[in-house]
Amino acid sequence: MKNKVAIITGGTGGIGTAISQELCSLGAKVIATYNRGGNHESARSWQIEQRHHGFDIAIEYVDVTSFEACEKMIEKIESEHGRIDILVNNAGITRDVLLNKMTVEQWHEVLTTNLDSIFNVTRHVINGMINRQYGRIINISSINGQKGQKGQANYAASKAGIHGFTKSLAQEVAGKGVTVNTISPGYIETEMVMAVPEPIREKIIAQIPVGRLGHPTEIARVVVFLASENSGFITGSNLTVNGGQYLI
Repeated sequence: MKNKVAIITGGTGGIGTAISQELCSLGAKVIATYNRGGNHESARSWQIEQRHHGFDIAIEYVDVTSFEACEKMIEKIESEHGRIDILVNNAGITRDVLLNKMTVEQWHEVLTTNLDSIFNVTRHVINGMINRQYGRIINISSINGQKGQKGQANYAASKAGIHGFTKSLAQEVAGKGVTVNTISPGYIETEMVMAVPEPIREKIIAQIPVGRLGHPTEIARVVVFLASENSGFITGSNLTVNGGQYLI
């Protein structure tokens, strides 16, 4: 992992932070992208905090829903670092509401952020990986992209689409030294999940056989496994990390 160049979209969020830290601790040059509604000061504060913990992580603002913005971001990173070895497509949002009350805007906002973004970023990375005959692409999906979830037709659809993207691209680049895999986390102890009212959280935990929420570091370690040079025979796969809540 030493000196590998890694991009983590949504890299300043809960799971993104753990992934960024884990890859950085192993010697990778990590670029964490952020949006945060354009709150650059918040992102800089995050970066300073990471440095205090010993993690030297670069940050890059980008609107992942924009094909052109992603192109400019990739060009900038490649000009500064020469290449991109690892891409973790982690950016995502929720706009939960029952379908009969869902607006067109709520549908498109989630689909463009969670699914279109994967095309927007990967499209600008893939040729460089093919040319260098090496690359690791890891897409973060969700347990709800596998089983569905009430009030999340938009989110579940976006996360389910990631599986089809992963399997298709994996076949296209399998002979080029590039692997493409998906991770489907269950309920992870992030700020978003902890904001759920405690009685509802307790009901969720009661459905998880291991009896607890997952930790962001547990997702990060799976990313590291798939991102390593030794994982070259694993491609087109989906690894579920959900405490046994949904098995397929």
